[in-house]
Amino acid sequence: MKHILFVCIHNSARSQMAQAYMKHLFGHLVHAESAGLEAGDLNPLVIKVMMEDGIDISTNSTKTVDEFLSTNPTVDTVITVCDDAAAERCPYIPGAFQRLHWSFPDPSAFQGTEEEILTQTRTIRDQIKARVIEWMDHQYANI
Repeated sequence: MKHILFVCIHNSARSQMAQAYMKHLFGHLVHAESAGLEAGDLNPLVIKVMMEDGIDISTNSTKTVDEFLSTNPTVDTVITVCDDAAAERCPYIPGAFQRLHWSFPDPSAFQGTEEEILTQTRTIRDQIKARVIEWMDHQYANI
């Protein structure tokens, strides 16, 4: 079973969503986890929009890449989901067979009313879900 690590800055939104969709949709094929460059707090609006799609991440915890590597020294694929501006900060993970970068805006940077921020966060959620499905369809197209 392939081991996939999703990485973003605080492990509070994008990497959590990607991990959740990978586990929910393809957990029988891959083992997915997430981590951040720094540990943050799980974004409550991300919890809300994921619940709208039937996935409860409210009990997830955030962790740093260093914390992840201390208990999981090997990973097959690292997928950074930071926006392009933060991509340079995303770390090199030794031993990873494949490294990909999927750029998504950071929901913690969204501005406006709560409903406007929720709408923007739903857009990122849907983009991440579509990217996970597209990538897995490509990975397993020949099986």
